[in-house]
Amino acid sequence: MKRILLIFGVLIIAISTMTAQQKAGPHDFGRMWTFENPPKAWLSKAYNFTPEDSWYDEVRKSALRMSTGCSASFVSPNGLIMTNHHCSRDAALKAQKEGEDIMTDGYFASTKEDERKVPGVFFEQLLMLADVTGEVNALMENVSGENFESKLSDALASIKSNYAKLDAWKNLRLQIVKYYSGVKYSIYGYKKYSDIRLVAIPETDIAFYGGDADNFTFPRYDVDFTFWRAYDEDGKPVNSSDNYFKFSPNGADEGDLVFVVGNPGNTERYRTVDQLKWDRKYRYPMTLDFLRKMIAHLQEDYDKNPSDEKMNMIFGMANGEKAYSGILKGLENPDLFGRKVEIENLVRSNHKGEDYWAELKSEYDKLAPHSWAIILLSPNPMRGNTMMLMHSIAKYYESLKAGESEDDLEDIVDQIEFSVNTIGDKEDLFNLTMSMDLLNSHIPSDNNSIKELLNGLTPRQYVDRMVKTSKFFKGDKWKKYFKMDADNFAKQKDMLIVASLKLIPQYNNAAKAFGTSAAKRKELEGKIVQEYFKYFGTDLPPDATFTLRISDGIVKGYDYNGTKAPYKTTFYGMYDRNYSFDNKYPWRLPYRYENPPMELLKQPLDFVSTNDIIGGNSGSAIINKNKEVVGLIFDGNIESLPGNFIYDEQYNRSVSVHSSGILSALKYIYHAKNLLYELVPSK
Repeated sequence: MKRILLIFGVLIIAISTMTAQQKAGPHDFGRMWTFENPPKAWLSKAYNFTPEDSWYDEVRKSALRMSTGCSASFVSPNGLIMTNHHCSRDAALKAQKEGEDIMTDGYFASTKEDERKVPGVFFEQLLMLADVTGEVNALMENVSGENFESKLSDALASIKSNYAKLDAWKNLRLQIVKYYSGVKYSIYGYKKYSDIRLVAIPETDIAFYGGDADNFTFPRYDVDFTFWRAYDEDGKPVNSSDNYFKFSPNGADEGDLVFVVGNPGNTERYRTVDQLKWDRKYRYPMTLDFLRKMIAHLQEDYDKNPSDEKMNMIFGMANGEKAYSGILKGLENPDLFGRKVEIENLVRSNHKGEDYWAELKSEYDKLAPHSWAIILLSPNPMRGNTMMLMHSIAKYYESLKAGESEDDLEDIVDQIEFSVNTIGDKEDLFNLTMSMDLLNSHIPSDNNSIKELLNGLTPRQYVDRMVKTSKFFKGDKWKKYFKMDADNFAKQKDMLIVASLKLIPQYNNAAKAFGTSAAKRKELEGKIVQEYFKYFGTDLPPDATFTLRISDGIVKGYDYNGTKAPYKTTFYGMYDRNYSFDNKYPWRLPYRYENPPMELLKQPLDFVSTNDIIGGNSGSAIINKNKEVVGLIFDGNIESLPGNFIYDEQYNRSVSVHSSGILSALKYIYHAKNLLYELVPSK
């Protein structure tokens, strides 16, 4: 017993020491570098790697952005494109013919004639870029005040117009992106590929192996890839011979330097400590409660009536629920949050003059009492049609009271009539019950609105009684209310009117408070980001904007759950997991994977690296110094989820399909000889 206590004490000291060593630093803001400001000094210092400018240009032009909000890349000289299965799932269904089930059976085109065109899918290639900060500043010199945003919009439009006339930029889609809240501006020129055809997509059971249970975890065993092909105006495969990533048959090894090239969607790493406190108290807990209730309801419905549409909705919401849970857990982690406090204090201590941080805190202090209403009472279709109707009823009452014209009132009544015809079904009543339940859980203790409405009933009982008694659920009987004056309308005991006039004004007050404060908050946020730029310059990358970035990292395992995660998994591990769960969903294997050859089992399948990614990076190629594909990003580990506000290199890991795993699946499972040879001609 003494030995156990001694060991336990040593562990506590070790953990405390480890935590104490986690100090704030520039890389807390991540390593999602822009191509116009690549991290040349950092790469040289950290890895003794100093690529030429041509290396960055070739890497940039080999990467793509997909219409579904994911990343991709050319991986052959013949327009072959690689991305994830989960980025392609909905689009691939449009290629399905009668009698087929692509999600269950997969699809592999034997010849180019078998590649199926899918309308609406497109990819964009960043062909041109330029830093236009100087041009913006010249046009905006001495401009300030309330016309600033309008003048800025005119200036950016003028710059785009000028670039569109340049030969190298003609026929490209131009986008100007603001970085560091306006300290830097870049213009991007994209070439669009619209004739896109499905080449290969594996079964959903293997691409999303482990389902939501394994989502955002590692070790992992997913074969999450899809191949498309871009065709030109003449109906021939695009010639991408100058800009594509060659496939490495050996893939990544432990300790290798690797790069993720893709389009991270959104991060919030420049939010202040007080903004993050607001997120921690209001934003994420309420959003999570909503998602969890929706997932439970959808799953119950799916179990009774399965469909691909419902399953995709569950996948999406479950993915969001896990992501938000990870962010909230990170915000509650004293080490991670302490690092945000530390680096904010560093920048504040070097700032002279007006205290932007204190001013922003003051704005959020004013908004705090309204937070529940702005989050939980918004007129969102996800909250159900009855909730939308409540907004219209409250709007009608306010308009009636204000003496607005009969035409205006009739327009609102028309909206109400439309809404009345959409309420009362099972889905709507669930959403209304859920909304009342959320309000009951999160409304401030000094606000008696919900208590007075429920009057001792549960949310479900309350909704049941409303349906039984309210005239809005009884044909046209509701119309009599809209012949009354404002005083009589407000005196009605109809439960839907009572709820509308008690709740919706509180949302309107909240929306007014947030709206009134928005411009000032945005201005203060911008000034704070600019203070960070003054201190660190481009040593800090800007927040993600779904524009092309390059992130450096090392292939490396990590400590978790009291043990170690290896840097890679193998097909053997996938089969072990399948047998351990008795071939039950979501660890069920497709029929093609039965009786695997021994050569397959030892092949690498997935791996992890320290690269900095976020949503939008799905489908990104992960390459080595030689610009060769060594993997395909498809996820992050659970420890990476706080990456929305902080990057933690010690535990944050990107999860990728190993290039050897993709090639092995093509060779041993799908026998896709033509595709295999296109990726690695020597194969």
